[in-house]
Amino acid sequence: MTRPSPPARRRYRVVLAIGVVLAGFASAALLGRSDPAQSADQTAIGRGTVEDTVTALGKIQPRAYVDVGAQVSGQLMRLHVKVGQMVREGDLLAEIDPALQQAKVEAGRAERARLTALLDELRARADFAQAQLARQTALRRVEAGRGEAYDQARMEARTAAAQVDATLAQIRQTDSTLQADEAQLGYTRIYAPMSGTLIAVDARQGQTINSTYEAPVLMRIADLSAMTVWTQVSEADVTRLTDGMPLYFTTLGHPGRRWTARLQQILPAPPKPATSGGSNGGASSGGGTGASTVVLYTALFEVANERGELRPEMTAQVFFVAAEARDALTVPVAALTAKDEAAGLHTVAMIGPDGAVETREVRVGVRDRFNAQVLHGLAEGERIVTGWRTDDGRPPRVGFRL
Repeated sequence: MTRPSPPARRRYRVVLAIGVVLAGFASAALLGRSDPAQSADQTAIGRGTVEDTVTALGKIQPRAYVDVGAQVSGQLMRLHVKVGQMVREGDLLAEIDPALQQAKVEAGRAERARLTALLDELRARADFAQAQLARQTALRRVEAGRGEAYDQARMEARTAAAQVDATLAQIRQTDSTLQADEAQLGYTRIYAPMSGTLIAVDARQGQTINSTYEAPVLMRIADLSAMTVWTQVSEADVTRLTDGMPLYFTTLGHPGRRWTARLQQILPAPPKPATSGGSNGGASSGGGTGASTVVLYTALFEVANERGELRPEMTAQVFFVAAEARDALTVPVAALTAKDEAAGLHTVAMIGPDGAVETREVRVGVRDRFNAQVLHGLAEGERIVTGWRTDDGRPPRVGFRL
């Protein structure tokens, strides 16, 4: 048998390669025609909970607290409490050196004693002057006395009575000053104005306290059995909030734990912008040059804290629930193609019984970032397409029915 020449062999190889390529294209076309779903990312329609929420950040603060200050100046001689300690209303917290206030009280009491003694003397003089006036009046009636003596007696009686009244006024003034000094002396012993936990102590034993211009804060007492969450909500979302709407929040320190509550109040105006060198804890609404343009409104709600798991200044991730659908048929948002957003109409790509891909119109209700509630058009267990594993990310040209 004669072997083919080299040019003939090359032609044979080219024809063979072309045949292999055509066979591959034919196989791929037949495969795509018979099962286009192999190019699709699929998921089955199931049930779940869909929440339409407004998300915001908040700070946890005690619902009730008081800053305890000093009303008198002096050295802090004794500090009877420490941070974290539980106190009851009326407990002694601290003592300031009472020497100065005690001296003022003693001086006031001595002055009152002096005025009391002087009052007794002046009353005796007034009684004597009144008796003298009575005698001169009797002599005048019988024209036995001199007119000059009568006038002198009347003047002395009136002067003595005026001196008594003046001394009584001085005693009242001294009593008032003494009362204030005694109150100042009482302020050297600082008592708890409410029951709670000492969450901050800013003073040290031996420190000199100066309350001349304003009362310095020594410590803070808070009732940690209930907390208030101060939440900052953007102006784009605040109109969706209503008093009494349900909500829940989480904290960084308790992953997986949810606290539930209801919105109690939305403050009517955003916080004032922070002054120079200060901060108001959130974005301001200032409109000046360089100021932030983000406007945040404050939403408040309370939550019980009997176990003390929530602490002041914790950050809360808050979710205000505007709408909710439980145990509802859900469809991934990624599978939806908008048709009429206002009416909730969308289309989805379905995997038919014969393996072909078809489109179907569905109506959705509540939706979040990932899922939407199915109101009409899909049944539980049906498979839908969430994406395509093609080069251009589009459905394959074969095996797709509109």
